[in-house]
Amino acid sequence: MRRAKQELSKEECIDILINEPRGVLAVLGDDEYPYAVPLSHVYVDGKIYFHGTIKDSHKRDAIKKHDKVSFCVMDKGTKSDSWWYTFKSVIVFGRMKTINDKQTKIEKLTYLGNKFFPSEEETKDEIDRLLDVTELYEISIEHMSGKVVKEK
Repeated sequence: MRRAKQELSKEECIDILINEPRGVLAVLGDDEYPYAVPLSHVYVDGKIYFHGTIKDSHKRDAIKKHDKVSFCVMDKGTKSDSWWYTFKSVIVFGRMKTINDKQTKIEKLTYLGNKFFPSEEETKDEIDRLLDVTELYEISIEHMSGKVVKEK
């Protein structure tokens, strides 16, 4: 990182990955164009998980061709005295794969659902209803960096 005083610690990066609800996944898409898509995620056991549909999708096709990805997450930031914000961001670089083992899928989708649904019962109901048409993706983190940005 060029500006060391803006660098976040590993612990601060992990805190953002745990607590923030969404990030942007970037993959190498069709004709080698970058493809970035916002996703809800969960950070569990040092990895990032999110779900998608089993049906054909641009994201799914891109991952099959090239498993290297980046994933960016920003916190909500805080507004200073005037118009500028201070915010923190994390960029993860890693390799992504589809998880096919049913028990692992249920376990990780439960973490994901519990992060967003109001109750564990609703999480279980959604998993029971949609498990067969849902894919689970896992990013194994190879490296990450985080920084604080002060817009002024």
